[in-house]
Amino acid sequence: MLDQEHVNSTEAAAQLPRNKDGSIRKTFVKSVARRIEASDDAGLKTLVGDLHESDMGALIEALPPDQRPRLVELLGIDFDFAALTEVDDTVREEILDELPSQAVAKGVIELESDDAVAILEDLPKDEQAEILEQLPQPERGTLARSLDYPEDSAGRRMQSEFIAVPPHWNVGQAIDYMRETTELPDHFYELYVVDEAGHFQGAVPLDRLLRRKRPVPIFDLMEKERPRVSAAQDQEEVARLFQRYNWVTAPVVDANDRLVGVITFDDVADVLEEEAEEDIHALGGIPRHEELSDSVWTIARGRFSWLLVNLATAFLASSVLGLFEGQLQKMVALAVLAPIVASQGGNATTQTMTVAVRALATRDLSDANAWRVISREVMVGLLNGIAFAVITGAAAYVWFRVPGLGVVIGLAMICNLVAAALGGILIPLALHRLKFDPAVASSPFVTTVTDVVGFFSFLSIASLWFGLR
Repeated sequence: MLDQEHVNSTEAAAQLPRNKDGSIRKTFVKSVARRIEASDDAGLKTLVGDLHESDMGALIEALPPDQRPRLVELLGIDFDFAALTEVDDTVREEILDELPSQAVAKGVIELESDDAVAILEDLPKDEQAEILEQLPQPERGTLARSLDYPEDSAGRRMQSEFIAVPPHWNVGQAIDYMRETTELPDHFYELYVVDEAGHFQGAVPLDRLLRRKRPVPIFDLMEKERPRVSAAQDQEEVARLFQRYNWVTAPVVDANDRLVGVITFDDVADVLEEEAEEDIHALGGIPRHEELSDSVWTIARGRFSWLLVNLATAFLASSVLGLFEGQLQKMVALAVLAPIVASQGGNATTQTMTVAVRALATRDLSDANAWRVISREVMVGLLNGIAFAVITGAAAYVWFRVPGLGVVIGLAMICNLVAAALGGILIPLALHRLKFDPAVASSPFVTTVTDVVGFFSFLSIASLWFGLR
């Protein structure tokens, strides 16, 4: 009896999509893979038919590439194409390439417009046109307009499904309209008021609407100064507005102030995640669109150019050592200790640069507070420089027993950590002022500054102190 219960519990666990830590369960993936291999569509639908789109996305990425389109085909109308918004761009494109355009058209027509745009936007224009051609006219026009907006704009992120009412309606008419209309958005938090030409007039939050009597005019309830965003506005700017003002939703208008869509907080959460990921990639010299599913060749090609730039700056830093070739030959300890000074400066400047780049991205660092932040970072560099001057100076003397060597490396450490603080913040600020992305361009230049200053200061001070020629 106990053995049977153990077997049943083991089988039940195998049907769960995720482990306790949130990762996709290997036994679950294997179970799905077996059903795909056997073309067991009924068993597959039983196993994954009710999965949340996020869990389905994780499952798709865990499956072998050749089984991913087969999963979609076997599930047929039971496959929720929203799951394709949860996978890497590379995975999504590979699946869409294998599916007939008719199947893709049937899938995207069931989605909210923002999810449909997310699936179609990375496809070549001819494939987009082929899929759009198979959609009914209202949906086709809506998606085509959204795809015409610039990449990374609010128009690409918005959903075109919203509730708009005229200003002369009352509360009762608005409630009856929502009860009787079948094509409402899945989730909504406010009504929008528009005139006959579709121009945005204001918004009525649902909580305000439901607290009023039926005869109350909508015009008296609406927020006439309701903030809105432009469809052409950059998505990162929109995300910052949501953060700053704690919005849940925002109306989107076109150049003529006509209401064309709405952005909700879940769209903004995706934007914030993408922008943070891009900043992290940029700081490491990794292409912004690199993903775990990319091929070896794609990743190597994308990283090569930045490694080449780093190689050039490394040669520049190493050339400083050539200026002190004679001194290095006379005192081997200098060659041993010089990389320590440079390395410590590199680590310190990475800390400062990370803070500066992120503050610039979030607009927390501006002309108004730049000098205060610069002064703070210099003081931090000075304090840490003094602390590590004592530590490295003592270690150098104990190691080599050379009088004065501890003083030399200590002074060099102070110089380099102050230089690291200045370089870590001034270089990103300068690049930002010149309209370059500081996250992309800062790292090799800042590292070169600390290497050059570290080597030069240490060896110059040593030459003066010991009288080396």
